[in-house]
Amino acid sequence: MLTPQIIDTVVRAALLEDAPWGDLTSELLIPETAYATARLIAREPGVFSGGAVFTAAMTATDETIRTELRVRDGERFEAGDVLAVVAGPARSVLQAERVGLNLVQRMSGIATLTAQYVGLVSHTGARIVDTRKTTPGLRAFERHAVRSGGGHNHRFSLSDAVMAKDNHLAVLTAQSGLSVTDALLAVRAQLSHTTHLEVEVDRIDQIEPVLAARVDTIMLDNFTVDQLREGVALVAGRAIVEASGNVNLTTVRSIAETGVDVISVGALTHSVRSLDLGLDVDVDGTRADAGAVAP
Repeated sequence: MLTPQIIDTVVRAALLEDAPWGDLTSELLIPETAYATARLIAREPGVFSGGAVFTAAMTATDETIRTELRVRDGERFEAGDVLAVVAGPARSVLQAERVGLNLVQRMSGIATLTAQYVGLVSHTGARIVDTRKTTPGLRAFERHAVRSGGGHNHRFSLSDAVMAKDNHLAVLTAQSGLSVTDALLAVRAQLSHTTHLEVEVDRIDQIEPVLAARVDTIMLDNFTVDQLREGVALVAGRAIVEASGNVNLTTVRSIAETGVDVISVGALTHSVRSLDLGLDVDVDGTRADAGAVAP
């Protein structure tokens, strides 16, 4: 999902927002001929994500800037570790600093939080997945960060799969006059064999009528742990079972231990804290060539 085209579009829009008419401070204070070496430093431990994005932010201000990544997406790091080294014209490095940091800090924050969830359920067969509760315009970035943390992605957009929630079913059955089972079977008949059908339920008694429609995934929404265990037993392998609602770092282990296949966690993207990373810049004076990226 995180293609070079998507990265370039977002990064250039962010730079345009941050410096619509250039970086007035750097242009006044920093000599045009000054070169700089900058180190991306971790202020706290975490899981890295966004290397290509950080690099693109630097290059977008000046194609001569070189970035050497010291860690790969998905790798853990400790406080004080050097994550990347940048070398190039000082004005351009300083102009790109905030945009590059904003994006890599948020992506690494998501990766780090996701890794915590994944670690808590690693003894089970449950997958941790994200939701569509992403920052508008940054979905590909945030979904990539979830994968960096060992998680998985739900449907990317409304166009990717059929996911019928309670409001959909209320309108569908009221308009058609059909039972939930018959209404879903009519939907199923219109789908290609490659299109996934997921249906949300919020009560135990809804499970059998939904399963009778041969759905691919059944979402048990806001079920208690005991209800999830009962629901998994009722489904008995006839569909993928997804748990949603009331999922946090305190509850996720017990939810996974009920035997559900998937746990969707909106907090991975909508409530995440950006990781504390910093860019330490050393201005190297006036050099005709930045030379090799310094250690």
